[in-house]
Amino acid sequence: MHRAHLARSAGLAALTAALMAAPLAVPATAVTGTPEAEGSLAFTARLDIGNGQRACSGALVDREWILTAASCFADDPAVSLAVPAGSPKLRTTATIGRTDLTTTTGVVRNVVEVVAHPSRDAALVRLNRPVTTVTPVALGTTAAAAGEELKVAGYGRTKTEWAPLKLHSGTFTVDAVNASDVNLTGKDGASVCMGDTGGPALRVAGGQAQLVAVHSRSAQAGCFGVDAAVTSTAAVDTRVDDLRPWIDAKLAAPQFTDFNCDGAEDIAIGDPKATVGGDANAGVVRVVYGGGKGAVELNQDQAYVPGGAEASDWYGEALATFDHNEDGCTDLVVGVPAEDITVGTTVHADAGSVHVLYGAKGGIGTGQAAVDHVQGLGTIAAIKGSASEAGDRFGHAVAAGHTAEGEPYLLIGAPGEDLGTATDAGSAIYLRGSVNTAVNQDKPGYAGDPEASDRFGSAVAGSANHLVIGSPGEAIGTEKNAGGVQILKHALNADKVPAPVLGFDQDADVVSGGAEPGDQFGASVAAVAYRPSGAATATDSIIAVGTPGEDLTVGTADKADAGAVHSLRVTASGTVTQVANIQQEVTDVSGTAEAGDRFGTKVVLANTAPRAVGSPSTLALAVGIPGEALGSVAGAGAIQTFHPLGAAGAYDHWVQPGDASGLGGAPTADHAVGTYLGGSATQLYVGVTNAAPYGVAYALPWGNVTGGRTGAASAATTYKPGTGGLPAAGGQFGRSFG
Repeated sequence: MHRAHLARSAGLAALTAALMAAPLAVPATAVTGTPEAEGSLAFTARLDIGNGQRACSGALVDREWILTAASCFADDPAVSLAVPAGSPKLRTTATIGRTDLTTTTGVVRNVVEVVAHPSRDAALVRLNRPVTTVTPVALGTTAAAAGEELKVAGYGRTKTEWAPLKLHSGTFTVDAVNASDVNLTGKDGASVCMGDTGGPALRVAGGQAQLVAVHSRSAQAGCFGVDAAVTSTAAVDTRVDDLRPWIDAKLAAPQFTDFNCDGAEDIAIGDPKATVGGDANAGVVRVVYGGGKGAVELNQDQAYVPGGAEASDWYGEALATFDHNEDGCTDLVVGVPAEDITVGTTVHADAGSVHVLYGAKGGIGTGQAAVDHVQGLGTIAAIKGSASEAGDRFGHAVAAGHTAEGEPYLLIGAPGEDLGTATDAGSAIYLRGSVNTAVNQDKPGYAGDPEASDRFGSAVAGSANHLVIGSPGEAIGTEKNAGGVQILKHALNADKVPAPVLGFDQDADVVSGGAEPGDQFGASVAAVAYRPSGAATATDSIIAVGTPGEDLTVGTADKADAGAVHSLRVTASGTVTQVANIQQEVTDVSGTAEAGDRFGTKVVLANTAPRAVGSPSTLALAVGIPGEALGSVAGAGAIQTFHPLGAAGAYDHWVQPGDASGLGGAPTADHAVGTYLGGSATQLYVGVTNAAPYGVAYALPWGNVTGGRTGAASAATTYKPGTGGLPAAGGQFGRSFG
């Protein structure tokens, strides 16, 4: 039977020039059918692509993801449905839960990632923040059947309106179904029009809608602007009932650093002792783009980077990443705690500064202007109200990420901050949207009091649910440098500061052991979101606290600075419980506690599947042991990994240079492996800054360093100055990671 020509039904480049010449002045709405009642089919999304250049529809299938058509994002869908991975080429916003676009119901989100199906006109698009007020539509589990009637919806044209303001729907009859498509015909004049592409075709049973297909192309009879001679209401939709494995795989995949938004994993590596323009120890950050797109250097002599390179700035001593402007490109936080700040004629040595350098499609430095956070300056009250002073070391530690609601946050440690007469009491600045506040032991409800040399803010960490701040110089009674830790919520309390959950030291009931001089409890901290069994999302946090100065008694021998690590769980309600006290003298743990091991100098936590219920196959804790002697090689250093919620010895795995993990080289005296670690949900980063001549860094897949517990082993990556596009220069390459 002759079938009418079916056109792609979105405002795309493949459409006629006449149609493209009339951009949408207001949001476009749907199918030439019946307007939906307010709140009906609330999961249906309206996509504005390129500020009115294109219009599509979609369906919310997860709190962070919309399912739509790949043709909405293809350059020319008549030629190819190929869509580059990463952020959309044109700025895209999604309106969800707003049946009438003239109202303010529902939410508007930025689309920050597009993932096209490899063989169908379907695509998943990720939103910058989760949608919690609209229930996602369920995916149908069986294909549509010939003769079945489906309800279709969208925000495209109607018979009389180019850009209607209401969601419309209509009834279509299924004509035929094949492996990838569903052929439909509209009833009572209903037709799929431009702007409806990607919209849902629904099976409604018992009042519940199930998504079985999304609009791909149609004949468009009766649509505004279509020749009246066209009478066919035929449409072809893309089947999605069998796409659950593809959808689940993408939803479960962890997000990674992507500075240029191209869908390939990138890495930033700090070298704070690198020379810049003759200035020794000025410091650089080297960014290596994934997919073979080369490496670039960031330093303070570049026009994009604030300040100017000076000797001993140590630029890049601390790094962190997040998507601050929520455009889909990862942004880089650079701590410069040794930066000298001049106020009037007075130079405040090591006052410190923090930069936010924005990712963009052309890479860091090609998009939004960088932000320079300096105490006493700018428009952020908490930062401007805290003067730059010598030795503040603002930016000594930085942590960044996104809350459970998807809001970006930044936590900046300034362990040298004086509070009143207490020198080096330490403080931190917390930034989140319009929230900006100083966080320190002078705040109501926080543990302890500001005291000289507490160095609160020496270590900071955060998860989607909680913040963690270490004060390793904290004196507990007369026990100097025993250390302490403060756990906070992101939400502010009545005192307008992050609400305290628990402040504690080793004399507290929540952890084993006791506070002793020089323990440095909280010298390193890590945090990661955790989904407990029975919870729909990752409501809790796992926290690790390093105590590298812990003395251990083995038999009758005192092993000074052998070190230990505590792992704890923080529930959504604020209950904190210790999970494990990890030491090398614990049963079945590899290695032997020795004086000077400093086990716990650095701790890294990872959740390789943040959506899944936490388990030994998804959670990993890496512990640096820089003082470890390997055979007769003193100070070679090593790393051990554990399951942070399990018995220490049950999942212990040893990592050292030259083994199967991909950590290169051979055990070398004073290389101190484990001093500088970083990590993401995909990889553990290891910096060996003492490796001649400039240092070396490694990216080790978590499966490699857990003995396959968190996934199969795969190729590790070595980053070494003088290779892979990195210049043969530096001083301590691999000291920090982002």
